[in-house]
Amino acid sequence: MEKQFWEEKWEAQELGFHLSFVHPILKRNLAAFDLPAGATVFLPLCGKTLDIGWLLEQGLRVVGVELSELAVSQLFESLGVSPDVSPWGDGWVWRHGALTVFQGDVFALTADDLGDVAMVYDRAALVALPAAMRERYAAHLASVTASAPQLLITFEYDQDRMDGPPFAVPAEEVKRLYGSSHALDCLSRKDVIDNQPAFRERGLDRFEEIAWRLIPL
Repeated sequence: MEKQFWEEKWEAQELGFHLSFVHPILKRNLAAFDLPAGATVFLPLCGKTLDIGWLLEQGLRVVGVELSELAVSQLFESLGVSPDVSPWGDGWVWRHGALTVFQGDVFALTADDLGDVAMVYDRAALVALPAAMRERYAAHLASVTASAPQLLITFEYDQDRMDGPPFAVPAEEVKRLYGSSHALDCLSRKDVIDNQPAFRERGLDRFEEIAWRLIPL
């Protein structure tokens, strides 16, 4: 889970986590967060997800953080815009219009960097982290976003049959990480193994995708 691991994934274009469509869970559930126009949605470990362009089309401001320079470059290229790039800590911050992406370590982010976050959309961050890092990540996320409402996607499968990422994060762990600060609403649970032939080839017969709405207490 070091920087080199993810940079090598992007260089080799081993991007099984990148979807060629806007995530249906986001499209189905965004309205439930009742965000005003111009509100900020934060995407940790955002990659070059197409979800960002869709969120911008909804009139929202989007802030992301991503380790890979290649990923951030390809994101702005896919949007057809040329960002302003300036130094940020040990990395860079890329800006264009309502989109800001911090390129560097998610743990280097501060609340001042993000400003007022109305919603966190975590599609591929928590599940990308090994168990030993998740508690630190959840605490950092709460700190820099003031425990903002969250749309979280996790997976459940037999971790003994396949190692991550993406890692299995059972409901009990979601409750342990977020239950003291948020009420947890399970929005959906679906076995999507038929859409994951690579995971079936690696020995899985079940791969459940769970959507959570985390509501601040």
